Amino acid sequence: MGVRFAYKNIKSPVAYCALSIGAGTRDEEKSENGLAHFTEHMIFKGTKQKSAKQINNLLEKCGGELNAYTTKEETVVHATVLKEDLPKAIELLHDITFNSVFPEKEFIKERDIILEEIKSYKDTPSELIYDDYDILLFGEHPLSMPILGVPSTVRHIRVDNIKSFTSEYYTPENMTFSIVADLPEEKCHKIVDKYFTSKASERMFAPDKAESLKPISVAEQSVVIPKKTHQAHCIIGCPAYSLYDEGRVALSLLTNILGGPAINSRLNQILREKHGLVYTVDASYTPYKETGIFTIYFGTDKGSLEKASDLVLKELRNMTSSEISSVALKSAKKQLLGQLAISMNNPENQCLSMGKSLLVYNKIDSIEVIGQKIEAVTPAQIHRISCEMFSEERMRTLIYR
Repeated sequence: MGVRFAYKNIKSPVAYCALSIGAGTRDEEKSENGLAHFTEHMIFKGTKQKSAKQINNLLEKCGGELNAYTTKEETVVHATVLKEDLPKAIELLHDITFNSVFPEKEFIKERDIILEEIKSYKDTPSELIYDDYDILLFGEHPLSMPILGVPSTVRHIRVDNIKSFTSEYYTPENMTFSIVADLPEEKCHKIVDKYFTSKASERMFAPDKAESLKPISVAEQSVVIPKKTHQAHCIIGCPAYSLYDEGRVALSLLTNILGGPAINSRLNQILREKHGLVYTVDASYTPYKETGIFTIYFGTDKGSLEKASDLVLKELRNMTSSEISSVALKSAKKQLLGQLAISMNNPENQCLSMGKSLLVYNKIDSIEVIGQKIEAVTPAQIHRISCEMFSEERMRTLIYR
């Protein structure tokens, strides 16, 4: 069996391809936290046939780009090239994922680079607070571990750990390959099949159905971590629906209503536009295989922290006290559909989204099907989810002050 394959035709001289691997931070041992991210770095450092310099130059000398990222549950390697160079990109993605040799000299150098990356991350409290919130919410669950790892575990990782990790998870049956290009689908499929076929038996890592985790039993519902920062930083949130829960579409819509990217989101209007307490306030919902996480983040003057927090909690209570009006919900649906359409008009976003959907669901919904699911959300459903999500016993707050 080879990788699962996804394709979309676009009229463009540029082609996009992505190899999505079902392996991320959650698949690490606690003593090797950061291994998935370290592995992602190391696959660029030399194969049996190519040096690190040759890997970097192969697509760049044609004007193309090669990149990768790691999440809690996936590793993605992707390339953007002129369409005539797509075969080169596909061959290169195969080479670095299956033929990397992980040279010791490059390994030592890359470990120092990752340790510097962790230091720079610690200098950004608005990002670091999400890692600490994962620990607060998920406790000993593997999802609590930071993607970059921590210095002690990164220093503990060895080349043999990376080889074992790739041997276990970098397998065709645990991968998807997606292409967005102005090329015949049959030709693209043939090139992918040339490099990514395998005799391995089918092994689906994503479960067909999974129950969301219940709230983590921690003693503190509100935790304060002293930080020498000019602002106070705060996250208020709770466990949420998994990738396989039917409530995920309605929760995505609710999240967008509360604190999506638009200026007219409720929390942005209240905290920034009306009271001038914050520069940024964001609501986010991230689903995982058996659970998810809903968060509201804001940074504010330390003297305004209590007022800002009260306003956030008041708005959450408003969502639980009564149903959203049909007119407001209709407007919110149109806004989300527009945002999705604009995002999916970016071919790279399309390519990455297709790869993940195939990896997680073994299918890809069209924008029309997604739209139908959003349109089917009712005021009663939004109200029910608000009451379930925002109950006092579920909520956890983390503050940097």
